[in-house]
Amino acid sequence: MQTPADNITELLQNAKRVREVHVSRGAEAIADIATSQEPLILKGFIKDWPVVEAAQSRDTLLSYLQDYEKGAIVDVSAGTIEVQGRLFYNKDYTGMNTERGNATMGKLLQQVHQYGDKNPTPLIYMASTDVDHCLPGFRVENDLDFGDVAPIISVWIGTRTRIAAHNDLPLNIACVAAGKRRFTLFAPDQTPNLYPGPFELTPAGRPISMVDFANPDMAAFPNFQKAIDAAHVAELEAGDAVFIPSMWWHHVEALGDFNMLVNYWWRTVPNYLGTPQDVLNHAMLTLRDMPQTEKEIWRDIFDYYVFGEDAGNADHIPEKIRGILSPINEDSARHVRAFLLNRLNR
Repeated sequence: MQTPADNITELLQNAKRVREVHVSRGAEAIADIATSQEPLILKGFIKDWPVVEAAQSRDTLLSYLQDYEKGAIVDVSAGTIEVQGRLFYNKDYTGMNTERGNATMGKLLQQVHQYGDKNPTPLIYMASTDVDHCLPGFRVENDLDFGDVAPIISVWIGTRTRIAAHNDLPLNIACVAAGKRRFTLFAPDQTPNLYPGPFELTPAGRPISMVDFANPDMAAFPNFQKAIDAAHVAELEAGDAVFIPSMWWHHVEALGDFNMLVNYWWRTVPNYLGTPQDVLNHAMLTLRDMPQTEKEIWRDIFDYYVFGEDAGNADHIPEKIRGILSPINEDSARHVRAFLLNRLNR
């Protein structure tokens, strides 16, 4: 009997393999990695982390992580064997197909250790959680050097799971500390072929592909084959990492008995610039339902002020009154946010 992972393997048999690179660690190497416009497998990138050595045995891994856990309360998703490891919506799309609740970090580790090697496997999963919160001190021995950059560092632990394709704004280095992972990645231009779901009801804050990669309904999603034809696949062992550029879609499978991922998210622009997702949400509110002729006018205006390459479009205005037309800094960003809030609250 084929498993969901087997079905996905068959689906991806002709997919492009992500290029492997062997790079040194450190802030300079990471800055160089961040310039890549395509995903990269960073082979053996964290192979010297003690947790990777411990992960050669499920018992040793459990003992190693128990030395760091101090009873922190974490958010856990749990599902029956019927969901086959897939985190998705329930049948009537009123919520998710898993139960969510709180547990101690120690309880989570024990449950994953106990049930991870069962076949079929129940779903036990802790998604993106601050590693310093749930495993204080872990990064003393297991960490990357980003220099002056302060990334968000999260840990993911669970049994065999399938995370629907989604994208993220920050750059991402995802490190396989234990188990195995398969990332199926798509460039941002594949968005129409992945059939994104709703913005408001999501498993973790980002729209997800509505396609089940283990059993794609080609009648309902006819253009999905175009996405598969353009897919990039990264198959990772413990000690490997993958670099994911901003806004690349990624479908993630945890394929080991006891899976642990540590990821680093960061941006190359200041946080005070905000997130483009807020702009998109507002554009859908204000622009999407306009008559097409008016939308075309605003497309030209956006090209002039935002997307165009003409850096001199404010040169004719005295500098002291350029306002938002000047390069944004932290102070002007604060003023712009206040201006927007005032306009939105009218």
